[in-house]
Amino acid sequence: MEHELRDYHEFWYSAEKKGYSGTALFTKKEPLSVTQGIGLPEHDTEGRVLTAEFPKHYLVNVYTPNSQRGLTRLDYRIKWNKLFLEHLKKLEKQKPVIFCGDLNVAHKENRTNAGFTDQEREGFSRIIDTFRHFNNQPNNYTWWSLIIAL
Repeated sequence: MEHELRDYHEFWYSAEKKGYSGTALFTKKEPLSVTQGIGLPEHDTEGRVLTAEFPKHYLVNVYTPNSQRGLTRLDYRIKWNKLFLEHLKKLEKQKPVIFCGDLNVAHKENRTNAGFTDQEREGFSRIIDTFRHFNNQPNNYTWWSLIIAL
């Protein structure tokens, strides 16, 4: 899929399953390289990670798997958290890493739904959340339902 975004370089990584998941990157500065996935074929079929290398840093765009209703993918998610963090740490040995995207987790409250389990939060707590680092106030969220936002 390509769009006419003048002055931008576009990078797309779609899931093998049509319409399921994917990531994209639009940048005015051309990266030195762009890598799809985390280098593990069993985890790289869902289009979840794009890594762009720039001269002084890496930019990683991620769409973290959801544990799904009934927590049917919680075990997969726990494994994913570990492998994704290893990917970031491997990059970090070379130069600083900035990552962004949909982490599919809420840091506090409601421990019985996908994205809210203690296991998912524990994985999330292993990374630096710049939003919370600079906005350490109660009831700060980086996502709201459109229904709430309206």
